[in-house]
Amino acid sequence: MNLTDITYEAAQRMEKQNYSVVEIGRVRSPYSEQAGTPIQPGFGEQLEAEVIIQPEFREGLADLERFSRIWLVSWFDRSKPYRLKVVPYRDTVKRGLFATRAPARPNPIGISTVKLLSVDAAAGRLRVKGIDLLDGTPIIDIKPYSPEFDSYRNESAGWLDDSLSSRTADDRFSRE
Repeated sequence: MNLTDITYEAAQRMEKQNYSVVEIGRVRSPYSEQAGTPIQPGFGEQLEAEVIIQPEFREGLADLERFSRIWLVSWFDRSKPYRLKVVPYRDTVKRGLFATRAPARPNPIGISTVKLLSVDAAAGRLRVKGIDLLDGTPIIDIKPYSPEFDSYRNESAGWLDDSLSSRTADDRFSRE
């Protein structure tokens, strides 16, 4: 039996699992609706925002201030239900959901790399710049950005290599 057969048999026995996530904080940003919000952190006007961390997680902010960038892992709480084929931002053609960064997903998790301006661990406040998240977006994790781990040169970006140049969202994935 080869690895493909074992993986297939194991997959046949698997049941869908439900997992829970814990909100560790919320974003305070100038964006209140998807339309007009940058579609990626680097496309914004580099506006400042805050991440407010709940008291029970503030001790985990220790040592974060030495990083110039962080990853915010968020929950897209205002996205509409997902579809497996979507017309993504920067395109006019339907694409497979997993070949896009559309916010409407089976698990609406987002990742944003932002510039870290300051950390006030006691108050649970991170000042950041270059946000692409709506005001009030739940944060479910924070990770330090490392150029050594997180940057790859000369990689292909699929259909995005030929995409349109739009840098802000419209309302195509908004619940309302």
